Amino acid sequence: MEVFEAVRTVLAVRSYQDHPVPPEIVQRIVDAGRLTGSSMNRQPWHFIIIDDQDTLRQLGAMARTGPYIVQAPLAIVVVVEKTPFAVSDASRAIQSMILTGWSKGLGSNWVGFMGLTEVNTLLGIPENLDVFAIIPFGYPAQSIGKGKKQRKPLSEVVHRGRF
Repeated sequence: MEVFEAVRTVLAVRSYQDHPVPPEIVQRIVDAGRLTGSSMNRQPWHFIIIDDQDTLRQLGAMARTGPYIVQAPLAIVVVVEKTPFAVSDASRAIQSMILTGWSKGLGSNWVGFMGLTEVNTLLGIPENLDVFAIIPFGYPAQSIGKGKKQRKPLSEVVHRGRF
């Protein structure tokens, strides 16, 4: 899938088929995160691949905004170092992973935004790191209308030279 087509058509998916994600696609998703640019090339992230159903169930219970994690065959837990640019760097990596998954037919959605301290204990994450987000991935349970987005027109958000 061409990059702009992925950006144009990607939608949040919160319901998944009971179908595992092939290992080569999982590898490609986390590699997309790893290859994303970061401030001063610090790469302040770690990606934890979760495909164990019991762990996915526990993550779904811990993340108030994402109980549907339990339906996903895969989740990537994004962990960050406590550095000034970690939020923007990890956000960029997450978008790269979401778009890569989408290009392979996988839906996903961003779950959580910090405050997931219980996950540190569950996954053995050191105290000097923060769980930034959990990104479930899976094949969408129902057909979704690619690209049917309600966005403001360009004329309302784009300015040339001055506001």
